[in-house]
Amino acid sequence: MASTARVFNGCRTLFAAAKSTVTTTTAAAAKKKKTTVKKSTEKPKKLSADKPLGIMKPVPVSPALAQFLGVSESPRTDVVKKIWEHIKSNGLQNPTNKKEIICDEKLKTIFDGRDKVGFLEIAKLLAPHFVKTT
Repeated sequence: MASTARVFNGCRTLFAAAKSTVTTTTAAAAKKKKTTVKKSTEKPKKLSADKPLGIMKPVPVSPALAQFLGVSESPRTDVVKKIWEHIKSNGLQNPTNKKEIICDEKLKTIFDGRDKVGFLEIAKLLAPHFVKTT
């Protein structure tokens, strides 16, 4: 019991010291910073719309997925959107279990010939269709 009291008292001491130093130095530091702030000549890096990154970057897709989409390269986000558009427009979602998708012939070519797919499995089943470029 005594050892836990020492630990928690130590934490309180640390937190209390942090609060007191922050409150006393912020006003003085703010005055000093106003007079000594230097503007750097470097411009901050911005994310540009010209170069999409991560899952927004178009990547080559497998022939089966390219036939479904009609394009040879596509971002992952667009692929999932187009698959969901196809599911919604053709009413392929199981009405009793909305988490389940009943695959038609087009979707079977992408989802390894499976008749039913859970909506959480879509990303896992699409992963092999994206060609890795290094």
